[in-house]
Amino acid sequence: MNKKKLLLHSCCGPCSTVPIERLQSEFEIVCFEYNPNIHPEKEHQLRVDELKTLAEQVGVDLIVSEYKPEQWFDLVKGFENEPEGGKRCEICFHMRLEHTAKFAQENSYDFFTTTLTISPHKNAKLINKIGAEIAKQEKVSFLEFNFKKKDGYKRSIELSKIYNLYRQNYCGCIYSRRNIKLPGAAR
Repeated sequence: MNKKKLLLHSCCGPCSTVPIERLQSEFEIVCFEYNPNIHPEKEHQLRVDELKTLAEQVGVDLIVSEYKPEQWFDLVKGFENEPEGGKRCEICFHMRLEHTAKFAQENSYDFFTTTLTISPHKNAKLINKIGAEIAKQEKVSFLEFNFKKKDGYKRSIELSKIYNLYRQNYCGCIYSRRNIKLPGAAR
């Protein structure tokens, strides 16, 4: 059976577990790491390393984009004090999905989607709307998912333990980090 090629925008290993588990039998998945929003750089590298670990364990390829946080800072300038889930996040979702869609289109992927909808703190409806709009613009198909459904987030925690993945305690940007209310992340 010839599987369709899916470019999966992956924010981190833990969030990628369930999308891969749910889609791997149907698609040839390539994880695509493009997250210039993640700070500090040490945190970004830790998340990339965990994605590499997961990709090896589940048998998918991983493409890691160049880390250029200055591009993200330029886009969100003026929105530093927005609450989590506000306009800054919308700009960030758009930036990452647009970059993913362009890569998918330029490299002949059948579809693209994102792991972002697994988070209980993220607006899946908004993320899917942005993805669908960008898909039309870039002439590539976007698969709409809400990976938190059917206990997706809970399952990602279980799979993270199985794969021994580091789970961060903030979304990734320097502004979300200041909102941490949880104790340090644990393996």
